[in-house]
Amino acid sequence: MGAMSQTHSAPSKGAAFSRLDSFFSISKRGSTVGREVRGGMVTFFAMCYIVVLNPLIIGTVPDSTGMYLGGGTEPNMPAVAAGTALIAAVCSIFMGAWANFPLAMAAGLGLNAYLAYGVVSLPGMTWAGAMGLVLVEGIIILLLVLTGFRKAVFLAVPQFLKTAIAVGMGLFIAFIGLINARFVTTGGGTPVQLGNSGSLIGWPTAVFVFGLILMIVLWVRKVPGAILIAIIAATVLAIVIENTVGIGQFAPATDADAGNPYGWSMNVPALSGSAFALPDFSTLFQVDPVGGLRAIGVVGAIIVVFSLLLADFFDTMGTMVAVGTEAELVDDNSDVENSQRILIADSVGAIMGGVGGVSSNTSFVESATGVGEGARTGLATVVTGLCFVVAMFLSPIVALVPYEAATPALVLVGFLMMSQVVDIDFSDLTKAIPAFLTIILMPFAYSITVGMGAGFILYVVIQIVVGNAKKVHWLMYVVSALFVMYFLRDALTGLIGL
Repeated sequence: MGAMSQTHSAPSKGAAFSRLDSFFSISKRGSTVGREVRGGMVTFFAMCYIVVLNPLIIGTVPDSTGMYLGGGTEPNMPAVAAGTALIAAVCSIFMGAWANFPLAMAAGLGLNAYLAYGVVSLPGMTWAGAMGLVLVEGIIILLLVLTGFRKAVFLAVPQFLKTAIAVGMGLFIAFIGLINARFVTTGGGTPVQLGNSGSLIGWPTAVFVFGLILMIVLWVRKVPGAILIAIIAATVLAIVIENTVGIGQFAPATDADAGNPYGWSMNVPALSGSAFALPDFSTLFQVDPVGGLRAIGVVGAIIVVFSLLLADFFDTMGTMVAVGTEAELVDDNSDVENSQRILIADSVGAIMGGVGGVSSNTSFVESATGVGEGARTGLATVVTGLCFVVAMFLSPIVALVPYEAATPALVLVGFLMMSQVVDIDFSDLTKAIPAFLTIILMPFAYSITVGMGAGFILYVVIQIVVGNAKKVHWLMYVVSALFVMYFLRDALTGLIGL
């Protein structure tokens, strides 16, 4: 049984839900419509920060010509936010309806930062050209799926490494939760520290602790909807505190200003002005499929597309394994149910991200929070997508949920995912060491791809050393070589003068 299993109540037999039940196999997977709806909402609350964060990353950086996403010489944050929500909605609904899997999608972090800080500043590169490269990457990865290569790689990965991926992602998302809530911060005399100065202080931290403890208590007591209840309760507490004390948003201290070190990490739980906002879709279709190629040449374009493709390829694979394992949707052959459709939907997300001008859309590991709430089908993902539709028009209300209220879910689900570590045989060093590196490097390097790459490479090296080279699937050699190139991509970029 998966780590997130809860006692299942009998699914609804009402005629109103019979078609949903049949289409999404809700009863077959031991779930209910209510549980799927709650799970979808929890996933949305856990990842809705992307509507705010993606514009801050790609909407505030001009391209080499001085133009910003959405057009103009000034940042157009509302347009990027609306485009981010729209494409996340379309991709998530497609994933849920087509693949019937509880895995929501949105603009991928890391991929968007790479575009903003590593691509659009290249001489002659425009945002439309950069999105053109994203489009090309999406088309290539879709072809890899349709030819069966992507699934073949997935099936070639040994089971213990798949388990290590799930465990590592558990630690990774728990770390994300702690960092986003500023319960753990960087700086000081150590790489990371507790709070802002080695101790806990500030109302936002109190909200995070309250939400986490309430969530754990409700979970231990097996209260249905434990995660969603805790998120809502913590949000209400945050709104009351903000309206009473007026904390404001976090701002780091500088030489000229004391900043606001104890403010809310991102979303301030206070409504100013109207709760309704008409979306601006000016980022849509601002894509130039050949502009990037003209700007940086064939070799440069290949390196950029390869970097995007490899990160997208394996991030999704790892996320699919982790979420599928926790949702008990993995068969006896270690294949995730509907894996081919999942991979197709994810590939389409990369294409849609380029067409929408908001960066490659990919599967979000935060979907595990919805699985923790009981989601087992694509209905939960459709619900998440519909929440993103609402977010396009009610973005001020969505912004009321602060990190500190939502991220306790990541910590709890991280624990649940990590519990799978008992399935790894640590007495066998040929498995234990690659698994260990996979697990620790995901949070330490803040990257799913880095953890997987290190584990894959070391697994191949160890098998060669102990004389088992012929037992390693040939695709593992190919993938490991690609990972070596990925880790050395900056050196390769320097060699060609980009």
